[in-house]
Amino acid sequence: MNLKRLIIFMFFTTFIFIFYSTLAISGETVYYNKIKSINPEMVDGQYCYVKIIIKEKDDRIIKEEILECADGRHKFDSPGYWEMFAEFYYRDVNTPEYCRSYSRSGHAFKSFGKVCMNKDGEWERK
Repeated sequence: MNLKRLIIFMFFTTFIFIFYSTLAISGETVYYNKIKSINPEMVDGQYCYVKIIIKEKDDRIIKEEILECADGRHKFDSPGYWEMFAEFYYRDVNTPEYCRSYSRSGHAFKSFGKVCMNKDGEWERK
């Protein structure tokens, strides 16, 4: 009978510990949870980047340099590859749409579909 009480006590203690540790961790927002941790010695401490923000305030230009590190808790707010590509590709008014074909295996006739990129760098199905 004493062993049964000990097992029940250990179970509830473990449950309470897991519950409180989950509450403590849940306050931190992690945007990219599949980030491989980097040893600072392996990269000479260079796993951070400097984000430069240039603002104009009261006829003055202000340059801010913010150091952000790759720990998954910051969103990368610069344009991605396709946004930059769309900005470069659609710089002219007479440029045709940038489209690609893709296979539709679930389609009745197994025909190809078509997706085109808009000027914001987002793919749209046509």
